[in-house]
Amino acid sequence: MSLIQSPKRQPDAPSPVPGPASPASPSSPVVERPRSGPAALLRLLTAAGGPRYAAALLVDALGTGLLRPFLLLYGIGVLALDPGTAGLAMSAGMVAGLLVLPLTGRWIDLGARSLPAAATLLVRAAGSVALLLADGVAGFTAAAVLLGVGSQSWPATHAAVVSTLTEGRTRDAALAAGRTLRNAGLGAGALLATLAVAGGTGTLKLLAGITAAACLLAAGLVHSLRVTAPATEAPQPRTSTATTAPATASASASADPALRRITLLSLANLPFAFTFDVLEVALPAMLVLHLHASAAWSSGIFVGNTVLVITLQLAVVLRLGERSRHTVLAAGGVALAASYLGFWAAGGLGGTAAAGTVAAVSVLYTLGEILYSGSGTALVAATAPPHLLGRALARWELSMGVGRALAPAALTALLAVGPGALWPVLAGATLLSSVAVVRLRPRG
Repeated sequence: MSLIQSPKRQPDAPSPVPGPASPASPSSPVVERPRSGPAALLRLLTAAGGPRYAAALLVDALGTGLLRPFLLLYGIGVLALDPGTAGLAMSAGMVAGLLVLPLTGRWIDLGARSLPAAATLLVRAAGSVALLLADGVAGFTAAAVLLGVGSQSWPATHAAVVSTLTEGRTRDAALAAGRTLRNAGLGAGALLATLAVAGGTGTLKLLAGITAAACLLAAGLVHSLRVTAPATEAPQPRTSTATTAPATASASASADPALRRITLLSLANLPFAFTFDVLEVALPAMLVLHLHASAAWSSGIFVGNTVLVITLQLAVVLRLGERSRHTVLAAGGVALAASYLGFWAAGGLGGTAAAGTVAAVSVLYTLGEILYSGSGTALVAATAPPHLLGRALARWELSMGVGRALAPAALTALLAVGPGALWPVLAGATLLSSVAVVRLRPRG
């Protein structure tokens, strides 16, 4: 994919950092592989959009970390809603976000880049303001919908901006750097939400106001980049009337072999998308309900996972830069499936030994998560036709969102039957998805 930049790109957006050298003739110059570490992380975060865009990434990371715990706590603590009602409103927000994703993809394919990314932040700012104005279920639901729409559309718009301003393995590394920052934001946001609860309703309202202001500022920074891309379209057959052009273009997009392959990849992604809720839902439930272990075990595993992802994500992506993205994604699935079987085996030990074994196996689980998250979006961005980049990213993120929406109910239902129902089924589904990823690799 060629490097496409808007002529209006701002001067604080630096050139892409050097990426690993691609296979070339012996006379080709050697290109230095980017190194991992804080300096490389900062360089990659500013590779697509400069300091202004990096600031927006920080706002998104903190906002993502705040969203789930903060919304629920705000509904219960400030608006005096019961947990079931608040949870239903939050689910409505996430569903609304999924429904908007295809429209976001088409907007990107019209050539928009920084504007959709800025719009997601602006919608989240509106959601935070709606929280401050809410006085009941209707207002809280409206805020949840706005926040859900903004949050669900952000990953696709962010990947589109990065794909426009970087290329090749540099793009992969820049996406990994953004995920590293987002994972750090998850922990920091959850901590802020916890501190806000301790401060009472006044602190919760203050935090909602700060979030609104931060999202509004970040939206302005992203919009100021003025990054666009040519709205390229696939060659269309001649038609007798101009009125048939939109339908022809739509049919051509649907028939595009690369987009069909990405659609199949997105379907294969559904079991992978259960990964994150294994850590947040399945493991805590198994440890506490089936192994009768202290809740501290699940908390420790969560913290360890977050630390490992933050410290290793970028290094692993750079280390595997010469490997096929399909291979890395499939390897992530194999590692995840092996960890699920390990959790199943650990459950048969009982007592502290079982909890300790679960904690040890979670390291393998974290490696699988790193491989998966480091290659999935990068694979879609690398294989999508330029004129269908938005739709391709939207389909991938839609599968991610649907998987995460289904995961809590599916995981808890299987666990209610027993660990013997949960872990083998999850491992088998993930292995089948890994095989599908390998088979969907272009041949020749």
